[in-house]
Amino acid sequence: MLRQVLHRGLRTSFARLGHFIASHPVFFASAPVLISILLGASFSRYQIEESVEHLLAPKHSLAKIERNLVNSLFPVNRSKHRLYSDLQTPGRYGRVIITSFMKANMLDQHHTDLILKLHSAVTRLKDGREVYNGHQLGGVTVHSKDRVKSAEAIQLTYYLQAINSLNDMVAEKWESNFCDTIKLFQKSNQNVTMYPFTSSSLQEDFQRTSRVSERYLTTSLVLVVTLAMLCCSMQDCVRSKPWLGLLGLLTVSLATLTAAGIINLTGGKYNSTFLGIPFIVLGHGLYGTFEMLSSWRKTREDQHVKERTAAVFADSMLSFSLTTAMYLVTFGIGASPFTNIEAARIFCCNSCIAIFFNYLYVLSFYGSSLVFTGYIENNYQHSIFCRKVPKPEVLQEKPAWYRFLLTAKFSEDTTDSEETHSYESHLLVCFLKRYYSDWITNTYVKPFVVLFYLIYISFALMGYLQVNEESDLSNIVATATRTMEYTAAQQKYFSNYSPVIGFYIYESIEYWNMTVQDDMLEYTKGFVRISWFESYLNYLRKLNISTGLPKKNFTDMLRNSFLKASQFAHFSEDIIFSKKYNNEIDVVASRMFLVAKTMETKREELYHLLETLRKLSLKSKVKFIVFNPSFVYMDRYASYVGAPLQNSCISALFLLVFSAFLVADSLINVWLTLTVASVEFGVIGFMTLWKVELDCISVLCLIYGINYTVDNCAPLLSTFVLGKDFTRTKWVKNALEVHGVAILQSYLCYIVGLIPLAAVPSNLTRTLFRCLFLIALVTFFHCFAILPVILTFLPPSKKKRKEKKAPENREEIECVEMVDMDSTRVVDQITTV
Repeated sequence: MLRQVLHRGLRTSFARLGHFIASHPVFFASAPVLISILLGASFSRYQIEESVEHLLAPKHSLAKIERNLVNSLFPVNRSKHRLYSDLQTPGRYGRVIITSFMKANMLDQHHTDLILKLHSAVTRLKDGREVYNGHQLGGVTVHSKDRVKSAEAIQLTYYLQAINSLNDMVAEKWESNFCDTIKLFQKSNQNVTMYPFTSSSLQEDFQRTSRVSERYLTTSLVLVVTLAMLCCSMQDCVRSKPWLGLLGLLTVSLATLTAAGIINLTGGKYNSTFLGIPFIVLGHGLYGTFEMLSSWRKTREDQHVKERTAAVFADSMLSFSLTTAMYLVTFGIGASPFTNIEAARIFCCNSCIAIFFNYLYVLSFYGSSLVFTGYIENNYQHSIFCRKVPKPEVLQEKPAWYRFLLTAKFSEDTTDSEETHSYESHLLVCFLKRYYSDWITNTYVKPFVVLFYLIYISFALMGYLQVNEESDLSNIVATATRTMEYTAAQQKYFSNYSPVIGFYIYESIEYWNMTVQDDMLEYTKGFVRISWFESYLNYLRKLNISTGLPKKNFTDMLRNSFLKASQFAHFSEDIIFSKKYNNEIDVVASRMFLVAKTMETKREELYHLLETLRKLSLKSKVKFIVFNPSFVYMDRYASYVGAPLQNSCISALFLLVFSAFLVADSLINVWLTLTVASVEFGVIGFMTLWKVELDCISVLCLIYGINYTVDNCAPLLSTFVLGKDFTRTKWVKNALEVHGVAILQSYLCYIVGLIPLAAVPSNLTRTLFRCLFLIALVTFFHCFAILPVILTFLPPSKKKRKEKKAPENREEIECVEMVDMDSTRVVDQITTV
């Protein structure tokens, strides 16, 4: 009873709001436009987020703490020191992988001279420094363990010093010149292939997605506008509403522009993940506007425009408000400090702003647009040209093309029963009412739909069991870029080894103790080691000196003999000595470098290696940490990237339980929860089968999938559950007739808007398209196939309600017979009836 009272109260409130908006349409139409222009004008000076690490690396990760500790122990001066690889932090650098077309040996005389010429050209770059820091070989063939026979690829790395902002600007310019030099050198040497890469390449290629998407997004907008106008059109030129399709898209655009202006004014910075926000607002706004238009078509034409608008708001705004609240709660949880991925947090925050203004603009701008078109319809004006439509007798004297353009039904030409169904000539309405609703509820069709659903669940489960979390940054950049080409070459030629992992001992230990020495060698067993410690022990053995020396002898031999030798001098950078109060020298910290040999280096494999070493550091007697710059991006990435989705699912479930007190029947929320779970399960499974990994972009799309499903399925389920009398099949048909047109219109427009996104040459948009397409497709499958079939034989039962109501009617008839009827003949007639 309480739920029904609240339901009626909310409907009455929205009806009054609709009447108020219809009384002041000019204000509610102009205010959103003015606000959008004022706020959106600041978007022309938007700033771009330049730090990819800030966006995609977990904010609170152990790897960042480890990096700070490493930098404090071993500060790097890249202008002087030789590094084995990108160890503590990449900083500013330039790299190039050189390969041959014919898989020739890159170590022969011809290719060696070519590499030296390239090296000479690079080190003579203006504002560059002579900082050749080493090379790597790929595709290596060996004669023996100590001798390399040939190598198919060579990688050169050049590190730059960038201590302050001025040096950083010079280094950035050097990186640009570095790529230009490699490009010119490639043109003059066609027998080799070069893949340049710099520290800024990832950021440039990440933001490049926005530039290459502009043309495709414009095409998408044109297609959506065209189809939206067609979906709202009819042969009847008065009742056709093409401008409302255009104004629906304009409503979404105004909301997106307003949100962009607010983001810019509050200091937000743009990044390529924002490309998904317009599609989220589009999916939410399209259904809201089409549902309002569908409700408008159900109102009586002889009513005043204000009364029709009030009826539209009472009929459609309650469900639209609840779905908007779902958006705000799910994305709001994602925008909270609990989200550890900054890109996901910013995306959710900006999506909340855009959805909120989209809701307000649908109420105000689109609601007032309905009012204006209502007055045009009442005056029998053309829906496009807004001129008065002549009477049928006048129209008969005009040419055929003129009669075709101005075809309309006049109220005096129709009976009362036909007047309320003036919109049934709409193509989609006819299709759903006369053909599809009867076909999908046919007894012979239902078994095939159930079988198809079981196949759907089977494939979804198969994909769900193969879900893979991925932190590969190449999945967010545009294709055919330096990042993708370099990554492919590195994977091909240098994938047999993991990145160089720094092994840092941050306390003073008994290096001279043979037990400690055995423990150290055991910890690094199975790795290819670049270690001062192992080299020093071998050095002592070659001199026939026991490695178990006293502390003073061990340290003195290390400082005065081992590190003085030219072949071991570079190890001095890996050891920190400290003098104690009694002038005794002690090794307080040291480092060594490990490389894991693997069959194929994958992020997941490297992540497990990282976790194994960390667990070992907690149990071992020697206090050490391990670090590589890539650890910052992958550190507990799986748990961090999935957290927004888990929190959003919990918040969505909580909101569905809470809103059970606001809807007229709690069974609506039960069905809605099951539908959302089925859709999300299917999307995750098919997403994996379509080679989309669980990363930041796909998780954000899955959060949106919860809301998109509720948007489309909630009105359908509400109409079915609240229906009384008749049968389940009858109410399934009725629900499809009432809400199916709006769902179908929004789905067609949304899919047409997504199609150009598939052609954008970017991995980010590829993930975005595949996830959004699967969400729309699976939701459409549930709305038009699964739910209409399953609801015909599962609760709530309609027959029981009918049986309960029948005795009440019989009692009423009996009462009339006993009290009001005096004539025996009349009583007999009523009794017979």
